Amino acid sequence: MAEAASAPSPSRAVTGDSDSEFDRDTAVVRREPGVYDIDLSAGWTILGAVNGGYLLAVLGRALGDALPHPDPFTISAHYLTASRPGRAVIRTETVRTGRTLSTGQASLFQYDDEGNEVERIRVLASYGDLAGLPDDVRTTAKPPAIPPYEQCFGPADGPDPLKGVSEITDRLLLKLDPATVGWAIGQPSGKGEMRAWFGLADGRDADPLSLLLAVDALPPTAFEMGLKGWVPTVELTAHIRHRPAPGPLRVAITTRNLAGGFLEEDAEVWDSEDRLVAQSRQLARVRLA
Repeated sequence: MAEAASAPSPSRAVTGDSDSEFDRDTAVVRREPGVYDIDLSAGWTILGAVNGGYLLAVLGRALGDALPHPDPFTISAHYLTASRPGRAVIRTETVRTGRTLSTGQASLFQYDDEGNEVERIRVLASYGDLAGLPDDVRTTAKPPAIPPYEQCFGPADGPDPLKGVSEITDRLLLKLDPATVGWAIGQPSGKGEMRAWFGLADGRDADPLSLLLAVDALPPTAFEMGLKGWVPTVELTAHIRHRPAPGPLRVAITTRNLAGGFLEEDAEVWDSEDRLVAQSRQLARVRLA
């Protein structure tokens, strides 16, 4: 655990710089050094389960307080059981601290009917300072080809198959590429692709923590492959590459292989200055007919 001698004072709310809904709902309260309390908001659920990207941001905020470096560089999460809205506790441990990187782990627990702690998610993460990275970029990656924002479709632009079961939709500004919305009208393309413009509905600009939400906030690629129902994440690893510029993000997710009831989703997130600011890969389960 983090040593009390170097830890900030206990019983303090840890939140972002603004009063956005995302900041309020990811705020944690330090109970003691390394231990944080939170009420998981029902506003970030789908089919009653709390969204995995929101959970990643919650744990990311706790680790950002517990570790000496401010920004997540890489974070790997194993989702053990489905999280529900309500009371939870996060326990963190500092694994190693260095000059440029610090590594920690964290687990989020909720309570069963008898009041026993049940571990929901466990993460291992390395933190650094994105502002201190060199500007040199050598890449063959290119931003996704998404039509202009006004030519893309959100929940208000047509039939919404997730209406009433996806509370998170109201907290996001999602505009999906028309080529990836066939599932919404019963005509999936059969391709494992999902692309969208992404932002927060309250207008808050993106930062490294909201990038952890962005990599897991789009409809599953399984929908465009003709599958329905919940697609729970088993494991997700996210890499934060740059602090995003203000403005909407572009998110592209692809699946190349579905086998044995599991698929991978590879995500890229690009900012308004055409920089690749986040990448992720996750393994998820699907229900086959």
